[in-house]
Amino acid sequence: MANKRVVLSDVANMAGLSKATVSRYMNNSIILPQQTIQRIEDAINTLGYRANSLARRLSMGGSETIGLVLPDIANPFFAELADAAEEAASAHKYSLVLCVTRNNLEKECQFIRWLDTRQVDGLLFATNRPDNGQLCIELKDQRHVVLIDEDVPGCTLPKVFSDNVHGGELATQALIDAGHRHIAFVGGPGQLMSVRERHQGYQQALANSGLDYAPSRVLYGNYDRTFGRQALEHLLALPAPPTAVFAASDYLALGLLDGLRAKGLSAPHALSLVGFDDAIYSDLITPRLSTIRQSARELGRTAVEKLVKLFNDDDENVAPVTRIPVEWIARDSIATPRIR
Repeated sequence: MANKRVVLSDVANMAGLSKATVSRYMNNSIILPQQTIQRIEDAINTLGYRANSLARRLSMGGSETIGLVLPDIANPFFAELADAAEEAASAHKYSLVLCVTRNNLEKECQFIRWLDTRQVDGLLFATNRPDNGQLCIELKDQRHVVLIDEDVPGCTLPKVFSDNVHGGELATQALIDAGHRHIAFVGGPGQLMSVRERHQGYQQALANSGLDYAPSRVLYGNYDRTFGRQALEHLLALPAPPTAVFAASDYLALGLLDGLRAKGLSAPHALSLVGFDDAIYSDLITPRLSTIRQSARELGRTAVEKLVKLFNDDDENVAPVTRIPVEWIARDSIATPRIR
C-alpha cells in the first residue's frame, strides 16, 4: 500500500466529507466554513495529495507555467534561446513548457488559445513564418504575451528583437573592407521583419561606400540549407557572379558552403561568406564562419523578465520594443577577392 497513488476519495475520507464537496472546494465553486477548509487542507498535506495540483492552481487564477512557442528546436539558435528562457523562468518560480510549431499556423493558434483555458499564464512567442493576418487576430486581445526574434505585423504586444539593421550593416561592411565590390544578399522570406531589416543594413553599407545596389544579387527564400544551395546555383550563373555573400542566417551560410563543396569549390577562395547568428557550429565548420553574433540567451532572458513584469501588473516598466545588441565575429570565411 505504500506506493498506492493518493486520489481525491482518500482526501474526502480522511476529512470526513463527500468526494463531491472536496472536488467543489478544489475548483473554488463552494463556500465552506474555515474549520471544514482546514480539515481538507490537513488531509491534503498528510496524504501528500498532488494529483490535482494543476487544477488547484488554475482555480486560484494561474498555472505557474510559461509557454515558449518556437518554430524549430533542431536549430541550435532556438535551442539556446529555450535554455536561457527556462533558466530565467525557474529563477522566478515558473515552469517552462516548450511548444514546437514547425511554423504551422494551426499549431501556433492552438498554443495562443492555451491562454484562454489558463493552461499557461503567459507565452513567449516566436514565429518564423510570414503572417497572413490570422496570428495578429489571435494575439490582439491577449495581454500576457511577449514576441521574440520576429515580429507579427499589427501586434502591439511587448517585443524583444536583435538589432538586425546594425548587424546587416556590420556584415556587409566587413566584406567591403576586405575589398569586395560585388556582394550578394541571401535572406529568408522577404515578408519577415528580420530579413527586411538585415537587408536594410546591407543596403546602407553599400550606399555608405558608394557601391551600386544590384537587385539580381538579392535572393529570398526559406531559412534553411536547401535554399542556401539553390541560391548559390543562381548566383554563380549570373553574368557577373558576386565575389562575396552576406547570408542572413548561419543556416543559409551552411547551404551555400554545401553548394560550393558540391562544385569542388571552397570558401573563401571561390567566394567570401558572412552569416548571421553565431550558432554553436559556426566555429566548428571549415572554414570557420565569420558572422554576426546575436545573443539567443539574452533574447530568452529578456523576454521572460518582460513577461514576469506583465504578470505583476508592472506594465509601465515594460518597454514596447527591446533591441538586443549584436557583435561582429571575424573568422576564416573572408578573403580578398580574386581579380577577374
